Amino acid sequence: MTEHPAQSEPNASDQQVDHCRGASSTLSRLTARLESSTLAEAPRELLREALGATATEASGSPAAPHPDQRVFLDSISVNGFRGIGRKARLPLTAQPGVTLVVGRNGSGKSSFAEGAETALTGRTARLDKQRGEVWRRHWRNLHDGADPKVEVRLAIAGDPRPSTLTCTWPGDDVTAPEVEFRRPGHGRRPFADIGWERALNDYSPFLSYADLDKVLNGRPSEQYDSVAAILGLRELTDADERLQGIEKALDSALKQAQAERPALVEVLSALDDPRAVRALAVVGGAGDPDLAELDALVTALPEADEVRLRELRATAALTGPDLDAVGSAVDRLREAVAVLDDVRASGAEDAHQRAELLAKALEHCRRHEGEDTCPVCGSDRALDEAWAERAAEQVASLRREAATAREARTSLRDAVDAVRYLVTPVPAWLPAPLVDPWQEWQVCRVIDDAERLAARAETAALVLADACAALREEALRELEKLDEEWRSCVTRLAGWLDRARPAYAGKPRLRQVRAARKWLKEACAELREERLRPFEDHSQRIWEELRQQSNVDLRSVRLTGSEKATVRKLVMDVSVDGTEAAALGVMSQGELHSLALSLFLPRAAAPDSPFGFVVIDDPVQSMDPAKVHGLAKVLADLGQTRQVVVFTHDTRLQRAFTNQELPVTVVEVERESRSAVTVSRVTDPVGQALADARALIRTRNLPPVAMTHVLPSLCRTVLERAFSAAAWLRLHRAGMAEDVAEKTVAEAVTLMDIAVLGLFGDPSKRASDVHRELRRRCGPGAVDLIRQCQEGAHPSGTSMPDPHRFVDDIKAIALTVRKPEEGP
Repeated sequence: MTEHPAQSEPNASDQQVDHCRGASSTLSRLTARLESSTLAEAPRELLREALGATATEASGSPAAPHPDQRVFLDSISVNGFRGIGRKARLPLTAQPGVTLVVGRNGSGKSSFAEGAETALTGRTARLDKQRGEVWRRHWRNLHDGADPKVEVRLAIAGDPRPSTLTCTWPGDDVTAPEVEFRRPGHGRRPFADIGWERALNDYSPFLSYADLDKVLNGRPSEQYDSVAAILGLRELTDADERLQGIEKALDSALKQAQAERPALVEVLSALDDPRAVRALAVVGGAGDPDLAELDALVTALPEADEVRLRELRATAALTGPDLDAVGSAVDRLREAVAVLDDVRASGAEDAHQRAELLAKALEHCRRHEGEDTCPVCGSDRALDEAWAERAAEQVASLRREAATAREARTSLRDAVDAVRYLVTPVPAWLPAPLVDPWQEWQVCRVIDDAERLAARAETAALVLADACAALREEALRELEKLDEEWRSCVTRLAGWLDRARPAYAGKPRLRQVRAARKWLKEACAELREERLRPFEDHSQRIWEELRQQSNVDLRSVRLTGSEKATVRKLVMDVSVDGTEAAALGVMSQGELHSLALSLFLPRAAAPDSPFGFVVIDDPVQSMDPAKVHGLAKVLADLGQTRQVVVFTHDTRLQRAFTNQELPVTVVEVERESRSAVTVSRVTDPVGQALADARALIRTRNLPPVAMTHVLPSLCRTVLERAFSAAAWLRLHRAGMAEDVAEKTVAEAVTLMDIAVLGLFGDPSKRASDVHRELRRRCGPGAVDLIRQCQEGAHPSGTSMPDPHRFVDDIKAIALTVRKPEEGP
């Protein structure tokens, strides 16, 4: 099989370029409009910076899918989730077309839709609408003991093989799934790191019955946001947010400076001082204050005064020893000295040595029981057992006395340390009168004698504390004489000046920012109206199909307010028989749902959407038969460029497709006991053509030409549809742009032209290449079978000895070639 050049893996930088292409288009158009405007240069430069920062941020954001790498659904597998027990798989055709997933209520079909939506978005419309604890507790399937799991296979344009999205739940919280994304050539990553969140929010490809209600009955701001997001103006909103941040900072600083002026006026008014009067005229006057004059007042103090003031303030802040703490520590020290003296007087101090002496004699006696003399004094009085018992008792008593002595010494050491701890270091700066008293206080740290330490510390602390108190009072009196009130006011004025200078200096820039934002707001409004017009036209075309016999006209769709406005809403102007009216007041429920679809489908089909699929759950409710037929036409039209997957239990939609001969694939979901869900394909374009061929064979009394001409033509249609499906998938995998792929397939007229695209994706291939590939994949007889299909169009037709065998063989070829072989 021939490799297509476009199948090479894109690198990260290419993806970022693709991701930013839409933003670049919007920004480049706005930049061109800016350069040709009459806006002053300063606001223009601000806009250039804001728009440039937006472009830089977009280039560094995660590589979200781009419309050129459109994503389609290949299959959805679910087990242990909602109504599905053991694993069930919903196969889909990853290309434009309509697939109806049908089944009765409770068959499990919606579990596929909710599973895919949860895997991609982390939420479902049912969860948003039904937040009760019952639904949260019972989202797991009751009949399956395995952990819930959803697996979505995605076909991404340019990738040779599908990607896989695997959704599991580590706990019981349905809102906290773990989702892993595996893409060929890119490995495995958490889906949250891929960067699809914004695209899924702006171009949500999921629509449920609950969402239909929300489109019309949700908050006005939500209605506005759902449409505004797809207009591609978010980059401009981001630029405006940057300008708004600058404006807020400048305006906040100016407002703060203005807000402080009344308090300064009050302080200055209370001072009877010529300097205060001058400062009051500056601060309290109208308009911007003369900051230069105020600065001269603040900086007019002589340097010598400042040095003296610092010394006085330092003196006023000095604190001497804490006399209460010193007194308590000295009392404790003296008490410890007295206790140790008592212990010494009682002989307890010598008890330890006496106890050790007796203990050694006792130990010697027990080791030398046969000695006849005393080992201590040398007399002939032996140390017998009676002596040993008396000695042991005396040793125990002496050791108790020794413990008392140790406790007394420990208490004395602790008391000495407590006094020394209170002796604080000498401050970095001291007035001359305090140098000697503080040195005397410092000596207490090196006195070892406890009694001397108690006396010296008590006296030194008292002298130093009195000296500090006297100097402190004197410094405070002198500070008052040295104009401290004015100086404290100067300190306050200086602080305000530091804030006021940049605040008032920023007023010209604030005006420039506001001018830039005003221009940007007007430009955004014009671009919004310009981009809303195709959306509005698309909605009106859809409404015309859906309205059928309704006398309600959709006149316009408008957005009022702006993205950041408190009041913003989506406005739908309708008329009933030519009379203007409010949509919600005059339209039936079915008409409202049709109108909601008219708003949703253009959003899902937006050219900038990276999602080639749309999943719609239960859209038929409340619709009358005429509107169901209109819905089938709308979905079939959308299916020309999008993969449309509709879940419904209402058989009217399937009949509407059949009755109008609209192309559709129907898949039926059935639920058996213990939540065993089966999926079967009812029909598809290939299957439909095969069914037509078999129906012809079963028809009796047909003329011979039916078998020699009509049957081969029907079987040729089977092959054409199979090769067309393969061609579209192959071109999509090769990364060909959707419109180019569609045109390429449409231009393939003959069966061999279509076969070339389906087998190779390369229209330059020849018939011999097709024959060789068919023999390889389908066997040696495949070429003859295709030739018979072609001969059916000739006047002579083709021989048909076994029509049933012929159709079976054609079916085998179609099933083999309809899906291209996956690349390595």
